[in-house]
Amino acid sequence: MEDENKMKWVDAMQDEMESLHENHSFELVKLPKGKRALKNRWVYRVKQEEHTSQPRYKARLVVKGFNQKKGIDFDEIFSPVVKMTSIRVVLGLAASLDLEIQQMDVKTAFLHGDLDKEIYMEQLEGFVLKGKEDYVCKLKKSLYGLKQALRQWYKKFESVMGEQGYRKTTSDHCVFVQKFSDDFVILLLYVDDILTVGRNVSRIDNLKKQLSKSFAMKDLGPVKRILGIRIERDRASKKLCMLQEQYIEKVLPRFNMSKAKVVSSPLASHFKLNSKHSPSTDKEMEDMRRVLYASAVGSLMYAMVCTRPDIAYAVGVVSRFLSNPGRHHWEAVKWIMRYLRGTSKLKLTFGSGKPILVGYTDSDMAGDVDNRRSTSGYLMTFSGGTVSWQSRLQKCVALSTIEAEYIAAAEACKELLWMKCFMQELGFKQQRYVVYCDNQSAIHLNKNSTYHARSKHIDVRYHWMRDALNDNLFEIEKIHTDNNGSDMLTKTLPREKLGVCCSIAGMVSPST
Repeated sequence: MEDENKMKWVDAMQDEMESLHENHSFELVKLPKGKRALKNRWVYRVKQEEHTSQPRYKARLVVKGFNQKKGIDFDEIFSPVVKMTSIRVVLGLAASLDLEIQQMDVKTAFLHGDLDKEIYMEQLEGFVLKGKEDYVCKLKKSLYGLKQALRQWYKKFESVMGEQGYRKTTSDHCVFVQKFSDDFVILLLYVDDILTVGRNVSRIDNLKKQLSKSFAMKDLGPVKRILGIRIERDRASKKLCMLQEQYIEKVLPRFNMSKAKVVSSPLASHFKLNSKHSPSTDKEMEDMRRVLYASAVGSLMYAMVCTRPDIAYAVGVVSRFLSNPGRHHWEAVKWIMRYLRGTSKLKLTFGSGKPILVGYTDSDMAGDVDNRRSTSGYLMTFSGGTVSWQSRLQKCVALSTIEAEYIAAAEACKELLWMKCFMQELGFKQQRYVVYCDNQSAIHLNKNSTYHARSKHIDVRYHWMRDALNDNLFEIEKIHTDNNGSDMLTKTLPREKLGVCCSIAGMVSPST
């Protein structure tokens, strides 16, 4: 109330109160004996809208849900959100088939969820009713801050979509599909962000109207941005790009890296990171406590998970030292940021290839200096761009290159089968599902269950691939190392090879 924009904040709070009353979120009652009222607070934020230059002042009432007791105020709290892989697959489909992509936002999404527990809350600061100061709010709908708010909202949304004839896919419970005789509409839900994809605009508009009857919706038109990722589209050439330039340029200044010298690779070969570089004295530990190591790695991780498979290996390596990072580890994190500064405009592009799912798998051998475990990497491409990738330490120590490659192939095949199931649920099938591997011995071990003294120790759980191959669920084929796009997920590479891997992954710089 002491802010210079006091009236704008008052209006924002009034808007929130209107939303609460329209939704019949609570009623004033006397607090029953043996019950307690949760506290609440106002949260304020200035939001910059995509389509206007004027900032929007937003006030949100949040319950202090950390005081809730399990079994009394809540039971289950898990709620799904759409996988990034699903978003990329559907955007790849939209690019190659030239589909419409519309975006919607649910206003005050959590207020729509119905509560199944008796919960009381104190009256709102600044809005206490005169003459009823000793009354409390009995909640009828869930509010922001409640532990079960997200779950109750998802259950409500799921039931409304079911009424409209949409069914959720078993592969991803936040992807809803309805098939018509000649068409389909796909809906993706990430908390309160909604993407609808389909050929027929009138069918999408009809879905929007039906949803607007149940929820307060904001129609954002053709998609421009989702989860901080900018979407660029050239429908004439059937191309769609995802990029995080704005996000990267916001992250770099936080760590004083906005003017750092640019480098050409995510991690240089001279970084042989291990636990010996962790601080050993109290002075070194105190020195490293001032460094925002975990925050920096987390910021890099979001870019890696969404659009940047090229930094997956580097981020995986620096993540191993989160509990006790040293100066040398911090230099590696800064190196990744220097690489991002030079490649912030790199776009993940779909539409340049056929809408066919292809897998690549690779492994290094005992790359982790501390415990000699190997790194598995896989890359799944669809419609000219990468839709899924992973760079992860293997759970056991591989005793040979064959074993390391075999374990990596198992991870890639699991992902391919999940994606095959997801694509088929959307109504798209292809003749062959191929995973490319650059190790001939691992391929032979997959196809032939020969007993061999050097392979008998390999864990039984990886041998399911043989049965899957016999059932023709997928195929494994040889590819030359030079053409294996997943190479960048298992080791540091020279600039030329990194460029080849990026082009296989559909990562395009603006100059190309």
